[in-house]
Amino acid sequence: MRDQAKVVIVGGGMMGVGLAYHLAEEGWTDVMLIEKGELTSGSTWHAAGQCPSFIGDYNMAKMHHYSNQLYPTLEEKTGQYAGWHGAGGLRLAVTQAEVDMFHQVAGFAPNVGFFMEIITPERAKEINPFLNTDGVLAVAWTTDDGHVDPAGCCNAMAAGARQMGVTIVRRNRVLDIEQLPSGEWKVMTEQGDVTCEYVVNAAGCYAREVSEMMGTFAPITNMEHHYIVTEALPDFIAREEEMPVMRDPWASCYYRQEQKAGLIGIYEWEATEAWAETGGSPAWDSENELFNDALDRVLPYVEKVFQRVPIFGNAGIKRIVNGAIPHTPDGNPLLGPAAGLKNAWMCCGSSIGIAQGGGAGKYLAQWMVHGDSEINMASVDPRRFGRYADTDYTREKSFQDYAHMYIQHLPGDERAAGRPARTSTLYDKLKSKGAVYTEAFGWERPKWFSLDGREEESGYRHNNVFEVVAEECRAVRERVGVLDLSSFAKFDVRGADAEAWLNRLFANKVPSKPGRIGLCHRLAENGRIQGESTITKLDEGWFHVCSGAAWEIRDGDAFEQALDDDLDVQIGNTSDDIGILVVAGPKSRDVLAELTGADLSNDAFRWLTAQVIEVAGVELAALRVNYVGSLGWELHAPMNKLPQIYDAIWKAGQAHGIADFGTYTLNSLRMEKAYKGIGAELTNEITSVEADIMRFVKLDKDFTGKASVVRVLQAEPVTRICYGEVDSGDTDVFGGEPVFDGDRVIGVTTSGGYGHSVGKSLFFAYVEPDFAEPGAAFSVELLGKKCPATVLADPAFDPANEVLRS
Repeated sequence: MRDQAKVVIVGGGMMGVGLAYHLAEEGWTDVMLIEKGELTSGSTWHAAGQCPSFIGDYNMAKMHHYSNQLYPTLEEKTGQYAGWHGAGGLRLAVTQAEVDMFHQVAGFAPNVGFFMEIITPERAKEINPFLNTDGVLAVAWTTDDGHVDPAGCCNAMAAGARQMGVTIVRRNRVLDIEQLPSGEWKVMTEQGDVTCEYVVNAAGCYAREVSEMMGTFAPITNMEHHYIVTEALPDFIAREEEMPVMRDPWASCYYRQEQKAGLIGIYEWEATEAWAETGGSPAWDSENELFNDALDRVLPYVEKVFQRVPIFGNAGIKRIVNGAIPHTPDGNPLLGPAAGLKNAWMCCGSSIGIAQGGGAGKYLAQWMVHGDSEINMASVDPRRFGRYADTDYTREKSFQDYAHMYIQHLPGDERAAGRPARTSTLYDKLKSKGAVYTEAFGWERPKWFSLDGREEESGYRHNNVFEVVAEECRAVRERVGVLDLSSFAKFDVRGADAEAWLNRLFANKVPSKPGRIGLCHRLAENGRIQGESTITKLDEGWFHVCSGAAWEIRDGDAFEQALDDDLDVQIGNTSDDIGILVVAGPKSRDVLAELTGADLSNDAFRWLTAQVIEVAGVELAALRVNYVGSLGWELHAPMNKLPQIYDAIWKAGQAHGIADFGTYTLNSLRMEKAYKGIGAELTNEITSVEADIMRFVKLDKDFTGKASVVRVLQAEPVTRICYGEVDSGDTDVFGGEPVFDGDRVIGVTTSGGYGHSVGKSLFFAYVEPDFAEPGAAFSVELLGKKCPATVLADPAFDPANEVLRS
């Protein structure tokens, strides 16, 4: 075995092999994949091999589609059998909310490239004559997908990887991993040590243990999963055409044809952890392991399948497979840099790894080789989880994810498992006042306030909370509102070199005078957007940096890895120590004036400035900036003092009609101001040029990614962002909807919402450049209907920022 490689991948299942194959395709052939047993001998070999196009995440749909395009070609490319069956798929909807969700996913198809049609139950019976459609409202029909032999497909990619120069070492367990002072990694194995530049955890059910070796964590729980294979069915024997893969939320099952037999896979609502008796992890000598079946547990689900496809009930059971599959708290895989480490990567945690292995390998390989993927990777980045995702949190969330495999996560749904994980000191107080919370990077964040006890009716259409949010918006625009936004990631940056260092890291010029605030963006070397931060200079050599909640580790790692031993820069993560209250609205100055001796007049405290003042007896940093676009302040204060400040604000605000508000209102108001969002409009797919944020990029200084930004400026853009209004009826843009000029797709939406103050449904989209001009008209497809839309020249509310400056 060689003792040097550019990349070492630990794990030889579908995910690790998929990455090895695509790294080689991208030109990195000095890759060594190390597997403790045989390839596929973990959870790959026993998988059922489904490869659906249908998935409720726009970027995950791109991964699935790529896999479905790759797998049918592998045998020709590699000479190795892959076992692709392009049977297509039918997914059943039994509620109107599921039908709406079908339309949402169907909207992904034109941009992603797969075929999907929403058909009637009668048409579904023509495609699958064995199907009983009682209670079915609609069916999602996809034709570019199917199923594959997992071992055959994985070995085909392994053969292709070897042909391109990748080394695969089997029967060699990794014993430990450590980072050397040089920054390289030493991977210690039974057959010797290997030194590499990059190490990848693709260890499947062992990913937690391998992460611990690396010095990081992997929020994964291994779950038991049953599928049943029947004896051969006469109806299948007599028929050449293969039955489509069926997905049935009513039964919580998938079922399909397996050669001439039937196969039924069950997602139990009462999930069971694999290897629970040994802490949820397999023994190191585990190989091709299956568990005892629990037919009594899964039989009620199987009986529902017999009702749907009666011919299945006429066959005996040939075998029952009960094997382990890993689940993450949100159901998406872990693809990207490992938290807290440099040149360490994750490629694990996929609960449907056969479907995702090809696409995950492609887009992660792009990220590793080129510094970015061509798709938005935010929803799979391992750093979307923090240390709050401990064993208990991960276990509860993963159980929930498994049990809800066929229960759609509709807009408005809040799933209780594992919560609360992180709370501000106002959590109990606001909850007692009716706060309905959502979760952001583990933080509980007020979403809206139920003042009359109502519960939200989740879905894609305007619901019983619409009028509540309208009233919260009215309070902020006309009176004064208060929001607990303590979930922001917060960093304290100090030192004699802090300003110069931040200026190299961010594209905008950071504030040079104490009390000034700047909106700054962190770019990759290729110019694409990596992060967005509000930077406040509190004093010479002292900066307060705030980012989105989900960017706490991403930004923290970027800051730490950009440090140089010769620099006088110190960074502290203050996210848990500092709380934030937003006080906004035309009466906000009047409310705060009763609680401070500081002069809050426009001349003394101007927009985009900050001061350290005392409010309600607490010294804090007051920033005259906010994300709602009204007169107001963000109060950044010690977390333990937040209740004291909030109580004083609430009391002083009574005379001014103060109201609590949540993030539903925040989104409505930011859309009215055309404020872009990190992870939605601002992503690793695009640069500041396409995102139209060049006013925050200063080309008269050096910064990471400058040369690439200049090159993009000199080239013809292929897409540009636009902001507009759409005649949306009783729904709004959520993101991922197609934009059409007639019947031609010209772009995709990124986010949207109803602007209650202006009476418009507003959105952002990336479109062909000619359609980004003010006044341009096109249509946005919302829930299956093409809705007319127009590009706006200015924000719908306060385009001249007169309110902000008042």
